[in-house]
Amino acid sequence: MGDILKKIVRFSTFFKVATLICMGGLLFAYLAPFVHPNTLKIIPFFGLAYPVILLFSLIFLLLWGLMRSKWAILVGIILLIGGKLHFRMIATGSDPENTPVEEECLKVMSYNVRLFGLYTFEETERKNNRNAIFRYIQEVNPDVACFQEFYHQDRPTSFSTRDTLIGIVGFKEYHERYAHKLRGRQNFGVAILSKYPVISKGDIMFDTQSENDFNYCIYVDIVKGQDTFRIYNVHLQSIKLKQEDYSVFDKEKISSEDSPSTVRLLIDKLRLAYPKRAEQARKVAEHVATCPYPAIVCGDFNDTPLSYTYNQFNSLLKDAYRNTCFGIGSTYVGKVPAGRIDYIFYSEGLKAARFRIQEEAYSDHRAISCSIFRDTLN
Repeated sequence: MGDILKKIVRFSTFFKVATLICMGGLLFAYLAPFVHPNTLKIIPFFGLAYPVILLFSLIFLLLWGLMRSKWAILVGIILLIGGKLHFRMIATGSDPENTPVEEECLKVMSYNVRLFGLYTFEETERKNNRNAIFRYIQEVNPDVACFQEFYHQDRPTSFSTRDTLIGIVGFKEYHERYAHKLRGRQNFGVAILSKYPVISKGDIMFDTQSENDFNYCIYVDIVKGQDTFRIYNVHLQSIKLKQEDYSVFDKEKISSEDSPSTVRLLIDKLRLAYPKRAEQARKVAEHVATCPYPAIVCGDFNDTPLSYTYNQFNSLLKDAYRNTCFGIGSTYVGKVPAGRIDYIFYSEGLKAARFRIQEEAYSDHRAISCSIFRDTLN
């Protein structure tokens, strides 16, 4: 009997310690949107791990509740402290009533196309992947498309991208920013293609930019009917994983010798990327705050809804997914479990409807699109 009691006490102690660790992690995750990554470098990792921490918190709440323990109250209180932060991950919106028909809206798409599969080894597969992306874009038929990791080769080329999109979708104007490689006349970067007139365009230069970085922000002012909109296309700092870095997510490739070093390398890349991304986000948000027109900010933000980067835009604009959809949503389909890192934000005075996340995966990101229109009640 004494041995059984000792085991129960040990289990109870372990369970309480595990609960306290989980609750501490949840509190740190709540801080992630508000603390600059340079202030406390470990904080962003709690924001990244938030979905896992939340899951364990709910399990602890259930188990302590079944045991009718006061610890359930502690877990419940800390969950409640998160308040609206929980709804950054779990959308509870729906399309607004009296949504105009698509012809009266501005249909916007954002898509990280991963160079249209340029580096796929087999040529037939490479062109099939590119053509699948073309077909999807043609199906969505956006008025404005914002592309990240866009690839364009100057003529003559057997791998046409921009000119093909202009032909099959009917885009009339475009704005691009590229890193150029003279060999092969290749261009790598971001692009905005529009069916409507572009009356001005510009770039936002990042202080953290280097010749090896392909992360940019560009914008255009377009006119549709009597309305002028400013569309931003952002591709914020990535962690620049190489193929060998993905082994940390592949159980079959993990070995006892290289696993620790691979994990450390991944953590170092994350640690370096967070502050750069935070500064880029701050600079774009400051530019948006001075915009003279209703603004729409699209792109690959490379960060989750519980992050400092996301908070720079969420405090200024509205998240189209959260205001029109129900559920968690996921836009990244690579091996890193990142979830929703691609967004369409819009300013006050606008509304969104018909948000769509691509079902197929022709890139390591799914395309997102929605219809934007004037809020006539504002």
